Amino acid sequence: MNAMEKMTAARAGAHDIPSLEGKVSPEEWALRVDLAACYRLVALHGWDDMIFTHISARVPGPEHHFLINPYGLLFDEITASSLVKIDLDGNKVEPSPYPVNPAGFTIHSAIHANRDDAHCVMHLHTVDGVAVACQEHGLLPLSQRAQLIYCDVAYHDYEGVALDLDERERLVKDVGDKNLVILRNHGTLAMGATCADAFLRIYHLEKAASMQVRALAGGTKIYGTNQGITEKNGELGRAAFGGPISALAWPALLRKLDRIDTSYKH
Repeated sequence: MNAMEKMTAARAGAHDIPSLEGKVSPEEWALRVDLAACYRLVALHGWDDMIFTHISARVPGPEHHFLINPYGLLFDEITASSLVKIDLDGNKVEPSPYPVNPAGFTIHSAIHANRDDAHCVMHLHTVDGVAVACQEHGLLPLSQRAQLIYCDVAYHDYEGVALDLDERERLVKDVGDKNLVILRNHGTLAMGATCADAFLRIYHLEKAASMQVRALAGGTKIYGTNQGITEKNGELGRAAFGGPISALAWPALLRKLDRIDTSYKH
């Protein structure tokens, strides 16, 4: 992309992109709408970081293609049609007036390539999420919210801005079979079979992180829970996420978005 193309892309709005509805498969269009909704929900909750961080989703089919945000749009501007289709190396596979950030896909590509169940990967830089990622003990099972996900959280040490492709192997080893990751000194990450699953998981992680930051800032002794409660709640969390909770909560979240602004479906 030359300088003029970059300037044009920067000025373009998502609504200038012709709708892809009916031009892609019904399965891809449904995924585009859900992924665009995911971006809007992140912005609605105040978890976005201007144009930075990413949410990616695997396109149905054998090509191993993915959808990701057009680099330069705020999360509350992203629409189903403006999402960019890329390959596993972060290269565009279809024309788009928007650039992508291949470096930003390094972490996502590692998960997508090695976890067949990770159809959607979310990565955030929230204030409280990064704060917990900077604490030596990481996430603590202080709240019910934290206990529901505590046993499903992995940790990956910070290696600098994720530009080194060699880091992917180490990340995958650290993640293992967990569905949530605290990236030390960096942020949070969640994955799921659907956008709904990934969003509900990271919602709980971010809420748990905020509760922890506030509890520790209170300056008083932390009240612990009885032995075995964390494990008990963890079993409930594993049974609920990736299915029942998502099926109930996601349609409600989409209805909320529709009451605010339906343009994500463009």
